Amino acid sequence: MIDTPSTKPLIDKLGVKPGMSATVINIVDGNFLTELEARADVRTETPPPDQDLVFFGVETAADMSRLAVLRGSIKPNGAVWVVFRKGNKDFNENDVQRLGLESGLVDVKIVRFSDTHSALKFVIRKKDR
Repeated sequence: MIDTPSTKPLIDKLGVKPGMSATVINIVDGNFLTELEARADVRTETPPPDQDLVFFGVETAADMSRLAVLRGSIKPNGAVWVVFRKGNKDFNENDVQRLGLESGLVDVKIVRFSDTHSALKFVIRKKDR
C-alpha cells in the first residue's frame, strides 16, 4: 500500500466546524486565518472564556508557560492546538508534549500544519471535565 498525502483541507484536519469560536495567538499564516475566519468566529491574542478552539503558536519552551492559562479559556470539550516549528533540535515535539502534560492537558492528535510547522492538539482529561 502506498502512503499518499492527505487531500483533506487543514481546517478539517483541525476539527473546525461552522460556528465554532476560536482564538489565534502568535500565528501569522494568512491562508490559515482566511480559512478559519470563513468557518468560525475568530478572535486574536486574548481568548475570552469558553472557546471551542485556541490555536497557539510557540517557538520556545518559555512560550509554553502560557498554556496553563489558555487551558482555562476553553470549553470542557474544547482544545488548544499548539503550533510549533518542525525539525527544531532545541525545542521539538517531545518538549511540546511534555510541557503540555505539565500544564494539565493531554495530547490527542498531531497534524501537518504547513511545510515548516506541526500542530499538536491538547484537551482537558475526561476525568477533569
